Parts: sequence; C-alpha cells; structure tokens
Amino acid sequence: MVSLIGEYDATVDVKGRFLLPTGLRKQLPEDHNSFVINRGFESCLVLYPVSSWEPIFKQIKSLNEFDPKAREFRRYFLNGAQQLELDSAGRLLLPKNLTNHASIEKDIVLVSAVDKIEIWDKNKYQKFFDSFSPESFSRLASEVMGDSSAEKD
Repeated sequence: MVSLIGEYDATVDVKGRFLLPTGLRKQLPEDHNSFVINRGFESCLVLYPVSSWEPIFKQIKSLNEFDPKAREFRRYFLNGAQQLELDSAGRLLLPKNLTNHASIEKDIVLVSAVDKIEIWDKNKYQKFFDSFSPESFSRLASEVMGDSSAEKD
C-alpha cells in the first residue's frame, strides 16, 4: 500500500505536462510509473497510483448494477478517469477535459492525500486555505478525529 506525505509545487507546460516532483517519486515503489487520474470531489484532480486505484475500482465493479444510485455514482465517479504513464523525463500529461474541470492553467500544487495525490490550481488551493480559519479546522478535526477528552480509559 502506498503512503504519501507532502505538498509540492509544479508547473504545467504549454503541452499540458508537469514533472512529478522527486519528493513524491521517491515515495512510490521503483516500478510505479502508471497512474489513474480522475476528477476530485472538490475542484481538483486526483492522481492515483495504480495500486491505490485497483481496490477502489474493484469495489465500484461490485456495485449492484440494478441500483439506480449505484449506476449514478459509477457514472459520476468514473467520468473522465484516464490511465497515465510517466514519460522518460518523469512527466505526466494532464488530459485537457480534466484541466478544464479543475481550472488548471500553469501553476499547480500536488498534495498527498494518504494513498493518492490531489492536483490543485495553485490559486484555488490558496483560496481554499485562506477561507478556512484555525478555529474551523479545530472543529473539523474534533468532529472527524474524535474528541480525546471523551475517550474512556
């Protein structure tokens, strides 16, 4: 299982390629040159190493095809998903339809998200964090991670 940490700046060239930062490449297994890229839940893209994508895809394949909500989820989630390969220079080519979705033009931020990488337009990423106060983050952390004072010995 891939475990990623870090936040990295990169630049998209005129052909839509960016260099996968060395700090991220070092965290991937040596033979990890294949990825799946997809729309994120927010206005970003998500880059999955294939080993992280496979269990998600397996779960999606197992959804009940006769359930309208499952079909709707499958369509929405897989919409735009594409397989990517690192080129010989360590670059990835962002599909045009996905760069439009995330409003990516030139400067991007690659953010580790446990076993995948979020790709944000740098300005959008900055605005996202500028609108989030330390107090809001503290409340969110308490809700998501649990209140340690409520734990029993």
